[in-house]
Amino acid sequence: MLLYNNNRDTPKVRRLIKESLQRFESGEAGPKFSKPIEVESVDRRYNVSPPVGGLVLRVQAKILDGYKPTDNQWRQIFQSAQSRDNLWITADEQRMIAAGKIPDPVTRRIARYHLVDNTRGEPPMWRSDEIRELKIEIRDGKLSGKVHLETANGDRGFQAEIRGEIETDGELVTRCDFVASGNFWGEGTYTRGAPKGKFPLAIAFTLADGNDLADRIPPQGSRGWLDGYWRAQ
Repeated sequence: MLLYNNNRDTPKVRRLIKESLQRFESGEAGPKFSKPIEVESVDRRYNVSPPVGGLVLRVQAKILDGYKPTDNQWRQIFQSAQSRDNLWITADEQRMIAAGKIPDPVTRRIARYHLVDNTRGEPPMWRSDEIRELKIEIRDGKLSGKVHLETANGDRGFQAEIRGEIETDGELVTRCDFVASGNFWGEGTYTRGAPKGKFPLAIAFTLADGNDLADRIPPQGSRGWLDGYWRAQ
């Protein structure tokens, strides 16, 4: 094996890369010590592309306050982290949005898979029955709405207002910028270390231009289940 280290310490990762590059260039490790990987079949659940004729919106979440001050560098990294995901919208859904109406599957998709606190790790997605209130509408180029998401026992939730702007050209959406901002509470199995109680969380959505390679990465909520992501039922 040329390179492996399950460690997030920057100096250690840099040292590992440097040492592995030296091994590769010296001939100690490299192509002649490994066989080419032959692709025999593709699992299409994990080999998907953005919808043809549709939209990709970059989604970024950030906790605005609530953490206790710390000198621990790792906690500081998580406390200041800004997450990244992609929202996918189909061609038919884009036409409906351009006509002034956000389809129900899109509003549910936003709520269930993108209004999450993923700033510290992989978050639990919302279940359909955890949507207590959800309304997003377009009027005169303005996008607005309200959302209330909460688990049955109340240990995790999000109450937020949605505000933004949208511009269109015929059946195409040329601009779409909006923010869901409100109070979040709770954490998931892989998102430990959230601020205590309710804390302000902002989640921004903006139309991708396709210049970033990351724009082609499938939404986290679609992993292995793209059909379910589209329906968001």
